[in-house]
Amino acid sequence: MQDVKSMTLAELTAAVQEAGLPKFRAKQIYEWLVKGVNSFDEMTNLPKDLRATLSQHFTLSTAVIRRKLVSQLDGTVKYLFGLADGHCVEGVVMHYHHGHTLCLSTQVGCRMGCSFCATGMQGLTRNLTAGEMLSQITTAQNDLDLRINHVVLMGMGEPLDNYDQTLRFLELVTAEDHLNISARHISLSTCGVVDKIDLLAKAGFPLTLSISLHAPNDQLRDTLMPINRKWKVDTLLNACKEYVDQTGRRISFEYILIDGVNDTPACANQLAAKLKGMLCHVNLIPANPVPGKTHAGACRKAALAFQKQLCDRGINATIRRTLGSDINASCGQLKNTSEQE
Repeated sequence: MQDVKSMTLAELTAAVQEAGLPKFRAKQIYEWLVKGVNSFDEMTNLPKDLRATLSQHFTLSTAVIRRKLVSQLDGTVKYLFGLADGHCVEGVVMHYHHGHTLCLSTQVGCRMGCSFCATGMQGLTRNLTAGEMLSQITTAQNDLDLRINHVVLMGMGEPLDNYDQTLRFLELVTAEDHLNISARHISLSTCGVVDKIDLLAKAGFPLTLSISLHAPNDQLRDTLMPINRKWKVDTLLNACKEYVDQTGRRISFEYILIDGVNDTPACANQLAAKLKGMLCHVNLIPANPVPGKTHAGACRKAALAFQKQLCDRGINATIRRTLGSDINASCGQLKNTSEQE
């Protein structure tokens, strides 16, 4: 059965008519989907027999709250979302002066195996549907009684490893008749799935592409990120340059600073040389603690020195503010805590 939350209004209209229902019902159903209902029974302006018919023909993606933690440091909220098949993913709502941002998941687990990331420790269970991604937004909005106006696809999973459903999510979340979140308020983070970066450039969404780089050379990146054994640093950066040329959008490079590993002056100089002339920004992120991992984050002094070296070489770089550290909601810390327990 088709998932109605992953459909456009045109697709839903065709599916409703194919099921023998009046065309006008599609708009009513669609309005409920945008509100984030978790069952057909919540569509109270539809007759009961019609709701029963819908449940016989269609499925409805959900992301219900299994656990909610609120940071005492900065108000960041971390959710454990339960999916219809019993699996769970995590999402994080962060509050800024410009609005509210949701960091959402695109997969249950991840198969990329980056050495500093909690999610990769559990491997990949399955991809999320576009409807399940949308449900994370509507569930958080309804729970907190606010509007999510920025989205970062930086939670559990590799978005470009789930390319088709991620693209469908982007189509729906930016639609005027859906959540209508501007693509310019969306960031998509990838560890470097080069062939899909090329496709994303052609898709035409003016989002911010974030590249999890974390090393300036192949020798080091091979040890931190297994994907580098398929697409080397220069191949990835060439794809990034092509992306900038095609879209005119600045790329953001994420660089987790690991004490004594990739935070040296030599690494900073290599990174500056690699990025010279590219329209880009570097987000420096001191590594966060992850149970079972031995990497320690660079100290503040080392982070500032690394940033200064980049800036002195003409590369725009900032040190990311850590949010939600007391609830393990920071970069690299998301994992399926319910299944772990």
